[in-house]
This record gives sequence, C-alpha cells and structure tokens, in this order.
Amino acid sequence: MAMTKKNKALLYNFLGFALLYVIVYFLIATFTYAGGILKPVIAAVVASLLAPKFQSVKTANGEKIFMQWLFVKGVKEVK
Repeated sequence: MAMTKKNKALLYNFLGFALLYVIVYFLIATFTYAGGILKPVIAAVVASLLAPKFQSVKTANGEKIFMQWLFVKGVKEVK
C-alpha cells in the first residue's frame, strides 16, 4: 500500500522535530546545568521553533508537499 502525501508530510514533520529534539537535548544536557523537567521542555520548545514545517496541499496538478523553514526563504516544494 502506497503512503499518501498527507502521511508523508506528517512523517517528515515528526522526523524533523525528533532529530532536532535529540540534538538540542544532548547539547542542553552536556553544556548546561539545567535539570529535571527543564531539559526536555527547553529541547521541545527549541525543536518546535527550528524544525521545518511540511504540509500536503491539493493543487490543480494533484497533491503536493510543501516545506517552510526558518532558514529558507519562502515556501519550497518537496519532490
């Protein structure tokens, strides 16, 4: 069974967030004295802000996936 564009966009969102979350959590745990619930909360907020956002959109040419990211100007189509 083929994966729909909507599911691919959801998977891309999760992978982008998860990767950044792990990196930021490791950096916080290594270089700060934050403890308890503060480490995962800070990592989640930072990852939410920095992660690329993917969205599935129905166009005249069919369904497409678009990405918007803080570090890329404008909205880009994902092939």
